[in-house]
Amino acid sequence: MKEYKYTHPDFTQKKFRDAPECRFEKAPCDGVAPQNFHAMSIYPEYFKTGGEWLLAEESRMDCVPVLRDGRIEVVEFRNLMKNDMVAVGRTEDCEDGIYLYPYGFTGGEAVQKDVFAFRTSRTRETAFSVDYDELYEILRHDRDNGKIVWVMGPAFSFDHDARKAFAGIINKGYVHALLAGNALATHDLEGAYLDTALGQNIYTQESVHNGHYNHLETINRVRYHGSIREFLKKEGLSGGIMAACEKNNVPYVLAGSIRDDGPLPEVCGDVYQAQDRMRAEVRGATTVICMATMLHSIAVGNMTPSYRVMKDGTVRPVFFYCVDISEFTINKLADRGSLGAKGIVTNVQDFIVNLSKALGAWDETEPDRTEKLR
Repeated sequence: MKEYKYTHPDFTQKKFRDAPECRFEKAPCDGVAPQNFHAMSIYPEYFKTGGEWLLAEESRMDCVPVLRDGRIEVVEFRNLMKNDMVAVGRTEDCEDGIYLYPYGFTGGEAVQKDVFAFRTSRTRETAFSVDYDELYEILRHDRDNGKIVWVMGPAFSFDHDARKAFAGIINKGYVHALLAGNALATHDLEGAYLDTALGQNIYTQESVHNGHYNHLETINRVRYHGSIREFLKKEGLSGGIMAACEKNNVPYVLAGSIRDDGPLPEVCGDVYQAQDRMRAEVRGATTVICMATMLHSIAVGNMTPSYRVMKDGTVRPVFFYCVDISEFTINKLADRGSLGAKGIVTNVQDFIVNLSKALGAWDETEPDRTEKLR
């Protein structure tokens, strides 16, 4: 994989030497920050404490920095405890002892671009071939040297080949955690159980008689067995995404929604508990790929910083991809602060099949959709 060397700021510069110490004030009560609190971004941020500039090692946008045991911890407002020492100050260029630093992977200086240039945004007219090549390289590296987190909408469960492709990617070790909702798991299990997704045949996409019952039949049967794992075991099912996760012990978080049917037993109905479980997986992520889900993509984007401090102290980028047929979803993600996200505008089912084949994860022993229709 291309080396992304991180360069720390030159703290010998006058503005760093002359900067005041960062001020910390006590949280007045649980869940409340002091006035003039500092809010974090996706970029590395440093805080001058005891004459040293401390990097917040685990960051998250829209949270507050807290000084604990000589380290900067980034805490959600709801998790603040009374008397936590919270950084205060709204400037980010040393005036308050706080420095926001987006240039660590560009040699320490901002990359200059032409003020006027064509095709700088990510649209359906963008040529994504270089992005695909880069992604293949990143995934091959991070399979053994990082943590790859996938965020998925239910579109993959509607097609046999897409389910087959992602299951192959899981089996080959390219998935270290999966974040999704009730729908992805339900319709994937429906595909394994009844060969349909939302009542449509996953090979022909034709609606079957009384197919609108199928996802409810599936949920009901999973609930009868008590868990997804027991459902797959007792019903003798092995195909699809959730079966591959269970087979390979890949952790997954299914976050609940107000509109969920059932839901499946593993779905977390407490939104803040689901957020905590999602962040626990994102904390160690080095590559995040969001596909065909706007709300989940924005949620995970808000949890994901642009960098990761590794166990050996090195700092590396977190690669964040958003794949969707709609440019609106990709633009919305950027509008919500995830400025480091790279968008690929394409059909996600085609994307995952092409990705599977490029990574050698396509199972040639299992017939694809066209072969099943012959």
